[in-house]
Amino acid sequence: MSLYLHLHDTEIPPFDLARDVWNKILADENYHIIVAEENGILVSSCTCVIVPNLTHFVRPYARVENVVTHPEYRGKGLATACLNFAKEIAIRENCYNIALLTGSKKERTLKFYENAGYNRTEKTGFIMWL
Repeated sequence: MSLYLHLHDTEIPPFDLARDVWNKILADENYHIIVAEENGILVSSCTCVIVPNLTHFVRPYARVENVVTHPEYRGKGLATACLNFAKEIAIRENCYNIALLTGSKKERTLKFYENAGYNRTEKTGFIMWL
């Protein structure tokens, strides 16, 4: 949870609430939390969710979220390794695509995702905050 403070959160949720959500995630075979460690410290992570689908000849799709690396460990290829592992999961699950959204407008962040194989011109993303 402390790693997520480097993403966009400003505080860690109450333990009971986080534990209940964690248990739901662990029980969901389509939800994958991918991590990278250095010296036993969790320093980079992303999530990959496989979504069953009725289009594209009933092939699922993958959604990547919560891509984060501790600032002191950036530039070492750890997030790229996490994204590559998410891609391996999506391929193994026969997904027809893998998508992610970013709130960042920083060109270096957008280039990072492009260098990882993501295309920012193929589709248009929209979001509605609830």
